[in-house]
Amino acid sequence: MDYMFAEGFLGTRAPFFMDFVTLIVALLPILVYGAILLARKKMFIIHAVVQNIIFIASVVVITYFEIGVRVGGGFNAFISDSNVSYTYALVVLVLHIIIAIVTLFFWIRTVFSGNYEIIKGLLPGRASLSHRSIAIKTYIGIVFTSLSGIWVYLLLFVY
Repeated sequence: MDYMFAEGFLGTRAPFFMDFVTLIVALLPILVYGAILLARKKMFIIHAVVQNIIFIASVVVITYFEIGVRVGGGFNAFISDSNVSYTYALVVLVLHIIIAIVTLFFWIRTVFSGNYEIIKGLLPGRASLSHRSIAIKTYIGIVFTSLSGIWVYLLLFVY
């Protein structure tokens, strides 16, 4: 577990685990968009498999991140070396957490209902319009989660 708190690789004050998670969070919208392109090319089964893999990997990364934050002392420990106002950073963090939690629930719904609808033969087909609608909202949430997560990282470890 000591490696988690070794010097990071992005050249900031952040420990390794925070650099790793931030890199994954930054890449997540690109990865998900790539999976969306598979659906647009009518490669629905591959789209579903890739989306499931990205979702599961993201849950693992979130768990890794949460362990690192808890073991590392939480927000107070990470803000201590920052030149940013505690209140400002906390507001940004709370905003990020709200966006991330709402997005996670949308993503869970999208993945689980999509899997169910594939099994029932409703995707592609009758359920495609509703699946696309919730998927767009989920993707927008993923983009905002990524951007706000990067914002928090910058506040804690760069400024």
